[in-house]
Amino acid sequence: MGKPTGFLEHERRPIPNRVPTERVKDWNEIHEPFEEEKVRVQGARCMDCGTPYCHTGMTISNMASGCPVNNLIPEWNDLVYNNKWEDALERLHKTNNFPEFTGRVCPAPCEGSCVLGVIEPPVAIKSIECSIIDKGFAEGWVKPNPPKSRSGKKVAVVGSGPAGLSAADQLNKAGHLVTVFERADRIGGLLVYGIPNMKLDKEIVQRRVDLLSEEGIEFVVSTEIGKDIPAKQLLEDYDSVLLCCGATKPRDLPVEGRELNGVHFAMEFLTKNTQGLLELKDITSFETAAKGKDAVVIGGGDTGTDCVGTSLRHGCASITQLEIMPRPPEERASDNPWPEWPKVYKMDYGQEEAKEIFGDDPRNYLTATKKFVGDENGNLKAVLIHEIEWKQDNGRFTPVEVPGSEREIPAQVAFLAMGFLGPEDIIAEELGLERDSRSNIHAEYGKFNTNIEGVFSAGDMRRGQSLIVWAINEGRAAARECDRFLMGETSLP
Repeated sequence: MGKPTGFLEHERRPIPNRVPTERVKDWNEIHEPFEEEKVRVQGARCMDCGTPYCHTGMTISNMASGCPVNNLIPEWNDLVYNNKWEDALERLHKTNNFPEFTGRVCPAPCEGSCVLGVIEPPVAIKSIECSIIDKGFAEGWVKPNPPKSRSGKKVAVVGSGPAGLSAADQLNKAGHLVTVFERADRIGGLLVYGIPNMKLDKEIVQRRVDLLSEEGIEFVVSTEIGKDIPAKQLLEDYDSVLLCCGATKPRDLPVEGRELNGVHFAMEFLTKNTQGLLELKDITSFETAAKGKDAVVIGGGDTGTDCVGTSLRHGCASITQLEIMPRPPEERASDNPWPEWPKVYKMDYGQEEAKEIFGDDPRNYLTATKKFVGDENGNLKAVLIHEIEWKQDNGRFTPVEVPGSEREIPAQVAFLAMGFLGPEDIIAEELGLERDSRSNIHAEYGKFNTNIEGVFSAGDMRRGQSLIVWAINEGRAAARECDRFLMGETSLP
């Protein structure tokens, strides 16, 4: 619980970010180093709240409330405050395989349900988590710990995002021989090519992958199951298969001009950019690089923000972000009570940077795209947009164009960041896997088994586009059920 009177004595001070005008000049992580003593003070703010909600991991109103991996937050807050960092790290690893990832990119639903947040700014949980694991690596406390014995059972994990890696880690701890297949050239899935370097440095990802490899997990890259290796072959070669391929079908925008040069899915932009940083060392070599261009980002979520931040680092001439939803309120609305996730107005790192450079938040709320406008050579030159209102139609709210609100904005590059529709089809079709109404792999939460014996599915491939902490939650839980299938019982948490 930290210090009994800590929340009365100390203000919330999360890990500070570097100055926006400076950090846009490089691709380094945006955070400043956080002094150890300041982290301890933040741990002191954790109050004796009786019934902590921060670690509950509930779903309320279709949103995460509390930590989906059930981190023992009050315990390690108290340990940090009392300068017992190694004990805090041990507690943290009990529930979370990769706190260095969640401590950087998780939206922190734990903070949204913090009891202190009812009356004051919540405890800086995410900053404390990140500080614990970073100190653990710096002090050499995080070491390879291979299993003492092997079961002889072989498991194939398809996909190396957070769900696949957490499942592989748990199954390896249980003594199984685990092989992870990844179609990209690097292990990490969205951790590598879906999240930009300024949010999660790729050396942080590789450090953990190297650790997992030392513990006995085999990684196979540049190999797509269903193309390079038939999915059915995995059923013959392995005792069990766990599918964690993500929900990678992007939502398209079928309006006039979609085919123009310069209109791209967001993930293409972000992936090519990271590939350029890692391999080419020249990110402007990507043909749709935003340098000197008017950039438009369509979509208001995390991926949209990443496109904003990436475009700014390219040196775009202007940046506009289109958001079909209304601007959130400054404080919780009456229909959004604690401990629900607080749907309030805030600027993420990309919007903060855009405001510093161009003078305003780049988001245009209640705005939709009507047409992509091209020049005589088939290149994008503008986007025709219009304002919308949300109106009820047979009980459902639908966007309706506001008459006379049409206008063109200049754009030589546009990125579609409107989310994802579900997993790709190739493995599901080859194996004859059942799908749910949203095209995700049908596998009941808590059991994770598909209609094919010995084949399990977890993460976004099963639940749809979601948070990294839900992916880790599902990877761990699916590993437990896979272990039970293989051994008849399980001791995995």
